[in-house]
Amino acid sequence: QVQLVESGGGLVQAGGSLRLSCAASGRTFSSYVMGWFRQAPGKEREFVSSIVWTAGYTNYANSVKGRFSISKENAKNTVYLQMNSLNPEDTAVYYCATGGAGGSWDYWGQGTQVTVSS
Repeated sequence: QVQLVESGGGLVQAGGSLRLSCAASGRTFSSYVMGWFRQAPGKEREFVSSIVWTAGYTNYANSVKGRFSISKENAKNTVYLQMNSLNPEDTAVYYCATGGAGGSWDYWGQGTQVTVSS
């Protein structure tokens, strides 16, 4: 089992920034990749970004490229999502998840709300 706890969400004005954190505990050695997803009201959950624990390879959704940056701190088993130039379309509950090399997302956090006002 892997436990994930997100933090750092909140209310911010358009153009502002937030940094989300995701702290992992438990059987973290089984995790190959960490990712961020988001779900806006009435919409399906969508991929935002991911990072490979060891190699550090990153991936971003087109909608956040150039604005969001994912990073990791292995010693703390923590992944961050720096979000800049936020706009109201970024309003959603943001979830972190972890998965193995097989491509599935096995464990999810409880989510943190991000609200961007116009």
